[in-house]
Amino acid sequence: MENIVKLDNLSEAQALFGLHDENIRAIEREFKVRLRLDENHLRIKGLTNNVKKASVLINSIINTIRLRGNESLTKSDIYSLIKEARQNKAAGIIAFPKNKPSSAVRALSARPIEPKTKGQREYVEAIKKHDIVFGIGPAGTGKTYLAMSCAVEALKNQEVRRIILTRPAIEAGESLGFLPGDIYEKISPYLRPLYDALYDMMDAERIEKYIETGIIEVAPLAYMRGRTLNDAFIILDEAQNSTPEQMKMFLTRLGFDSKVVITGDITQSDLPGGRPIGLLQAQQILKDIEGIKIVKFSGSDVVRHELVQKIIEAYEKASSNN
Repeated sequence: MENIVKLDNLSEAQALFGLHDENIRAIEREFKVRLRLDENHLRIKGLTNNVKKASVLINSIINTIRLRGNESLTKSDIYSLIKEARQNKAAGIIAFPKNKPSSAVRALSARPIEPKTKGQREYVEAIKKHDIVFGIGPAGTGKTYLAMSCAVEALKNQEVRRIILTRPAIEAGESLGFLPGDIYEKISPYLRPLYDALYDMMDAERIEKYIETGIIEVAPLAYMRGRTLNDAFIILDEAQNSTPEQMKMFLTRLGFDSKVVITGDITQSDLPGGRPIGLLQAQQILKDIEGIKIVKFSGSDVVRHELVQKIIEAYEKASSNN
């Protein structure tokens, strides 16, 4: 079977094909079809069912490119769309939005940060609507990055006066005293993923100024005790390394006009001696409380290299067989 998709112009074709035709090659591998550009027509050849699925995906990609003004999609965008197509192949529908998604986050970066999967969109919408949100799932699902982008957006829109970043410093036994430098230098290695996300969204000079003036605060989880945090966007990262006592302590720091996002992967706890995981307990205890939203990510929400998703799925399969 052959199907033909009409393209508007050369720029649209270039955005669709990607650098060195990598987008088209990925689609050909996934759906076992052949794609050939004939002037402004893209010809899709293969078995009938495969051609239909590939056509739905390609039309979705083209719609997205047109909405973005012929801007090329990233490799992760393409793989996200392929995953959506794979998951919804029975219905032949792709869940990627046909319009600029309402869940897009407009931080201080050059362009909006758009959730790429169904789980990510649910997560961002939950953060916007709830005061406490748990993002639980494997690495590479954007839990930390999207939480940070929402925090920066809230600060930009003057919805909060400061951002507080915290993380259990489990490797240093929460004591940190033997490390050189001030508190920021001591905790900095453990908060590196949060810093990495920040530097994607703000220039370095602004970040340094905000840290100096307390608009952005970084601190180990142990330093949250005894505080009440008002007018703040608070992110607890790597929460699988918190004990039940620490988690309760942290959650009860919530003040007025504040928002809390807690991220973690229950399968990767570093707590010693089989100690109970605070994140796991909190998930069970708080699941029915109004105002608290728990979003669970899966391997299908991974937006890193496609092999990361396959690795996660393989480990989940091995775990379920034990």
